[in-house]
Amino acid sequence: MPAPLEPDTTPEEYRQRALLLADLGRYDEAADEIAAGLTADPLEVNLLATLARIHLIAEQPTEALAAADRAVTADPQALPALVVRAMALVDIRRYAEAARIAGEILRDWPDDPYAQRTGAALLSESRNGQEALNAAWNGVRVAPTEAEAHLVLAVVAARLRLFDLAQRAYGEALDLDSTIGDAGRETGIVRLERRRWARAIEDLAEEASLSGPQAPPMPPSQEAPAAPKSDASVPRSPEASPSPDASSSPQGPSAPEAPAAPTASAAPPPPSVSLPTRPILDISEESAAAVRETVGYGAGGVVVAAVLTSAMTLISAGISRVWAGLIGVLVFGAVVFWFRSRLPEPAGVVLRRLRGNDRKLAVAVYLTFAAPLFLLAYAVVGGPVPLVAGMLIAAVAEVLMLIRRRP
Repeated sequence: MPAPLEPDTTPEEYRQRALLLADLGRYDEAADEIAAGLTADPLEVNLLATLARIHLIAEQPTEALAAADRAVTADPQALPALVVRAMALVDIRRYAEAARIAGEILRDWPDDPYAQRTGAALLSESRNGQEALNAAWNGVRVAPTEAEAHLVLAVVAARLRLFDLAQRAYGEALDLDSTIGDAGRETGIVRLERRRWARAIEDLAEEASLSGPQAPPMPPSQEAPAAPKSDASVPRSPEASPSPDASSSPQGPSAPEAPAAPTASAAPPPPSVSLPTRPILDISEESAAAVRETVGYGAGGVVVAAVLTSAMTLISAGISRVWAGLIGVLVFGAVVFWFRSRLPEPAGVVLRRLRGNDRKLAVAVYLTFAAPLFLLAYAVVGGPVPLVAGMLIAAVAEVLMLIRRRP
């Protein structure tokens, strides 16, 4: 349990303690410090965003998304909260939402170096393409002396298999900051983004070493002036130049992994880490609210569709059955999509919790999933029985939800 908030300790001081503990790899204690700070201000944006970063580095994206969602709810324009939310969405493979957030970051903060390079990297993770490459070039243009901007360009280019461009950008990043080569083994959350991009370039370099010949690089066209000046006219530094081992490999200098190898071999082993073992935020009520919404919309939609289908039998039984089949598929798909998109945690976890703690709501959601199938049954066999059964099942689901909500 987190310690009670000390009278003279502010939430920001708890956040600073958490950052120090995270630098030591003690992520469980860092999360406890954040929990203590949240007892004074449950909607403090910086605390929630920091908690999300702790869960991200501990490879707990579901918990990270829950914390990031609360942070964004508290302040929709908080850039750190938007960034960590997009990272969590990428890690749980909700790429369309992550790409939307990345686009918003790039659009709303056009002159912010951190926003531009981070938005480009997130866009590359969620929806790679020319748009991500253009954004990465813009990040270099906004901050040509920041190593992370060139690192992001290297990551985006490597994902597009533009390995020559990736190597040049990575070499420039090493010229600006020689510690980039070891960034993938850093602990702590202060440089979480740099660690994430460095690990990405290492993985991409390993993939490139196993793949076939590289594709020809695409010229950067109008973004070309954003490229580092020293990159076009000055040879790369010894750190960025391919080593003899790299040049003798089958792929030669196609991947930017070679420059980091000398530094990585001399790096000390990372400290042992301790991960959070319990959830800091209770999101069960948020999940229950999402389930109630699903039952309300899904069961109500089935009742309306069944009534319309019954009325259409007065015109033509054949048209009524075709309509029922079409609307049954649409309602079932909409219920499943809504249920999955609204939940802040995996559906299996929510359903198991409901079966153990709230059986009425669990039965209601299962009946909601079953009700549209009776519309499909009517489309196949006809007759009033499937329609009546579907309406009854949907009505029972609504009643169970209302009984559950009664104090």
